[in-house]
Amino acid sequence: METEPVQTEEKSDSVTVTQESQQPSDPGGENNKNKSNSEENHTNSDSIKPSDQDPVETVEFKIVYNKQKYDVTFPTNETVAKLKAHVQTLTGVPSAMQKIMFKGLAKDESTLKDLKVTKGAKIMVVGSTLNDVLSVTKPSPQELQETAKATAAAKEPLSQQKEHKRVLDKHGKPDDVPVGIKNVKEPLPHMPLSGMYNKSGGKVRLTFKLEVDQIWLGTKERTEKIPMNSIKAVVSEAIKDHEEYHILGLQLGPTEASRYWIYWVPAQYVDAIKDTVLGKWQYF
Repeated sequence: METEPVQTEEKSDSVTVTQESQQPSDPGGENNKNKSNSEENHTNSDSIKPSDQDPVETVEFKIVYNKQKYDVTFPTNETVAKLKAHVQTLTGVPSAMQKIMFKGLAKDESTLKDLKVTKGAKIMVVGSTLNDVLSVTKPSPQELQETAKATAAAKEPLSQQKEHKRVLDKHGKPDDVPVGIKNVKEPLPHMPLSGMYNKSGGKVRLTFKLEVDQIWLGTKERTEKIPMNSIKAVVSEAIKDHEEYHILGLQLGPTEASRYWIYWVPAQYVDAIKDTVLGKWQYF
């Protein structure tokens, strides 16, 4: 009778041991939870990625303005309009008054990739600061009188106005002027434009020096180096019965009386000349 409790105790111990040994290792317990959390964290870490998976492509180039050079690194997918905003912080030239020149006048909506800007390229900026604009000399009374006369005469075509008709009749069409093409727009040629003449009949050669923001007016006597930002207006009109050529005036001062007239400019280059000198804006 005394042995039964012992056997029962041993049995109980045995049962206890058996229960502990048969207890599931971790059926849906902490290990699985940890494993699940680990997998979830791994999944989350894979799903949290930068918004831009591919690095933004940039290009290094130089901005040239008023003989000064600025090193710039800029995304190739950004537009010329965005570049102008950046240039304003560098030069002080308002973006609305800038012309970006790279293989001709760059349009605001074009990207640097569209323009094929490569490392080390030079991009020219043409324009004036607000201080430059405000410092323009006020016209004298005599200049105002001459402007009034010019305005009155402008009611008839340029080639039929007395002052221009006399020049055209006297000197005629130059033999060495480049071929003109009407109703066509072409970029500026790589070589200087020559074969034209001025009001006195002297031969004129136009050279566009974009790297220094100048137009060189070459004659037999001398070459005038004119800053583009000093030219206030560019006017032109086709010559009657020779519409493939224009009379073109560069306004070098504050009034129309300061216009430098050039005759027999090939019509296909007129718009490119205006865009190069003035872009899409004018001060006056």
